[in-house]
This record gives sequence, structure tokens and C-alpha cells, in this order.
Amino acid sequence: MSIKIITDSSSDLPKDLKEKYDIEVVPLNIQFGDEHFKAGVTIDNETFYRKMKESKELPKSACPAPYDFLETFKETDDDLIVLTISKGLSGTYDSAVLAKNMLLEEQPNRKIEVLDASTGSPGMVVLLVQAAREIENGKSFEKIVTLLNEAIPKVNTFILLETLENVIKGGRLDRFKGTIANALNIKISLRVDVDGKIEVFEKVRGDKKALRRFIDAIGEYTKEFEDQTVCLSHSNCEEKGKAVLSEIMERYPFKEGILTEMGPLIGTYAGEGGLVFSFQGPARNQKI
Repeated sequence: MSIKIITDSSSDLPKDLKEKYDIEVVPLNIQFGDEHFKAGVTIDNETFYRKMKESKELPKSACPAPYDFLETFKETDDDLIVLTISKGLSGTYDSAVLAKNMLLEEQPNRKIEVLDASTGSPGMVVLLVQAAREIENGKSFEKIVTLLNEAIPKVNTFILLETLENVIKGGRLDRFKGTIANALNIKISLRVDVDGKIEVFEKVRGDKKALRRFIDAIGEYTKEFEDQTVCLSHSNCEEKGKAVLSEIMERYPFKEGILTEMGPLIGTYAGEGGLVFSFQGPARNQKI
């Protein structure tokens, strides 16, 4: 029996990797006022960023319904490994688990495992690529699940905000304090904590200093680069993303660097111009 990987659209999995590894993506739901969309299906990233820039309020997101997952599960008879965004950021994992239970009621002999990635966007890409390559290498379903469970706590994810506008719009920062911070050119970097939630990592004054600290963090959290992948996602700033990923690859001997664009869910958190990168280290959020 073959093994198929399924994820949700918050992974921001690049199209070429999706096609190369035949990974199925279940879309999250996005709402601008009375307008409803499915990420990557009825709204593309270009339209999303334009509408977010024009809107006075942040878009709202909702996890896929269990039925959405169930329909995707039924499209194949393969064994299924399902990797979802962190439970700390979305109810997607719970929705996928409900769908799994519904599937097993109808097809009790199906083999399916739902995993909480405990991260999003580039962190999920790192895990998805690892799983896909283990499938190519002929690893068993059980072995791949074990390897993923071991890898998930080791994925470090850091976020650098270009603007505080979305943090202010979302109510996570007082508008007055946010205005002062913007006036002083204070940049905020965030990270995904051990529970899969977003927390403030550092506040640094000045673009160059903030970016330098952003890249320095890699060396503070891992020395393990052999056969490892780093993934960087950008929020509607491709050239900036390419330049930063190039700098990371020049400084650290990662085997592979992957660039992707944030979709609606993580893009709403980060705001336009934001950057997120993920890599595996000895343990999440523990300096070496």
C-alpha cells in the first residue's frame, strides 16, 4: 500500500514541491467582511494581499470543516499521513481528527495518522519535505510517523515583522504604543514557542540590526546543518526573501534552502513585508 501526505493550506507549500511529492492540500477559509474564500482555490495570494492592504480590518480565517478533510481522505485508498498547522494557531488539527474518526467509522481498516506540526508555513514545509523523502526512501508508515513525531519538537520558527500594522489591527499591540514603536523604527521578531503559539522573541531598533539578529538566531539554536533544510517564507516581498535566504545559505552550511510565499493565515499574522524561517535544531527554543 502506498503512503500519501495531506496537509492544509497554511503550510504554504510551494507548487513545485506539491506536484513533485503529490501532496494534497486542504484549503483554509478566509473572510473579508461578507466575502468568503478558500485559500489557494477561490483567492490567490496576490488578491489576498491587495485586499488586506485595502481593508481597515484584518481578514478572518477559519479551519477547514471536517467534511473538507473527509472528502480529501476518500479520494485515495492509500495510507494517509496528515500534517496540520499548530493547534495553538488554528482548530485545523481538531477538524482533521474528527474527519479521521468519521473515515474509520466507514472504513475501519484504513491506516491514517493526523499530526499537529506545532508550527506553520516554513516549519510545515520542512516537515513535509522530510516525510516525502522518507516515503521515497521506502520507509514504512509507522517509521515515518515516528520520525515526524521526533522531528516536530525540533523545528524552530522565527518571524520578523516589517510593520506593526497587523499587530495593531489584530489588537495584539496598543495603537499608541505601536505608533511610537513605528516612529522609533523598532522591529519586533517573534518565534513559535514549545506549545505552538506565537510569542515575542526580541525588539530591536533599526532594520539592519533587526535583520542581523534574525539571522544570528539560527546559530544560537543549532549547529546541526548536515542534511538539513531551512525554509524561508515571505509576505509579498519575494526579492527581500530571496536576498535573506541567500545570506542564510552563505553563512550556514544547510544542505538545502527553500523559498515560499506566505498565504492568508500566516500572512495575516506577519503583515506585508514579513519574513518567517524554520529549521531543525536539537530542541525547540533551547539555545545551544
